[in-house]
Amino acid sequence: MQFPRLRITLVLCSTLLASNTMDEIRQGSFARTAPAPRELNVLDWNIDRGSQFDRIVHGLESQKPDLLILQEVDLNARRSNRLDVAEALAKRMSLNFAFAPEFQELGQGSSDQPAYHGQATLTSLPIRATRMLRFTNQSGFWKPRAYLPSWGLFQRRLGGRIALISELEFSGRALIVYNLHLESRSMGRIQLAQLNEVLADTARYPRDAPVVIAGDLNTKYPHSIQEIGRVLAEAGFENAFGAKHERTHAIIGSLDYIFVRGPIRIAGAKVHRELHGSDHFAITARLTPQA
Repeated sequence: MQFPRLRITLVLCSTLLASNTMDEIRQGSFARTAPAPRELNVLDWNIDRGSQFDRIVHGLESQKPDLLILQEVDLNARRSNRLDVAEALAKRMSLNFAFAPEFQELGQGSSDQPAYHGQATLTSLPIRATRMLRFTNQSGFWKPRAYLPSWGLFQRRLGGRIALISELEFSGRALIVYNLHLESRSMGRIQLAQLNEVLADTARYPRDAPVVIAGDLNTKYPHSIQEIGRVLAEAGFENAFGAKHERTHAIIGSLDYIFVRGPIRIAGAKVHRELHGSDHFAITARLTPQA
């Protein structure tokens, strides 16, 4: 008669552990002391969980980035060899990092070792502060269902999409970086609602603060590409690719972007189809502070 109670206790403990971890941002400082760069080489990449770790490291190192904005980063997941992918990359590349979980991956961990998946920002710059914006607008598509087993194939998850926000020390002032992974469902409706939450959040900063919004915006649909581009332009953000819509996914199309606002110039945007390790292509640009 004791076994059911014991099982319930274990499940409750696992749920509490997951809820606490879902609110935590993991950080580490591994950057070497060096003169501050005059311009930033920025790289944005959805690394498809980091399961092809060595290929991803090779690609990242070839670009010598000062700021990495990464999505679909695993922590303790079976599919990526139980790695803390963000920390492993930061140590390998001698960078500071922040990692925020968007989901607990129910098919990738165990009751005593939960697995997570989220966003990571890595940089050679000092990280002043970090926080997480968990969106109010979410899809219920990923929730556990009684009729679906928690196998990796079905991607059953707890949590929801987020923005990881980092305040970095650059050129004597704070550079605000929003690392986004917007919803992939809803034909663009939820993506746009989540982006509007991000833009509302930027109002807490002075209008002349340099702000970067980058990540996988999941603009799968032509109308979604146009709408999100319009909303960001109206909010004063400049697209690194200008009016172009570059293919950044091997099959789907234009999903990944870097936008900037404030006293900062962006140039040299490029899609790196020569880098391997993910179904997305990495994108890069150079950021230069302006008076």
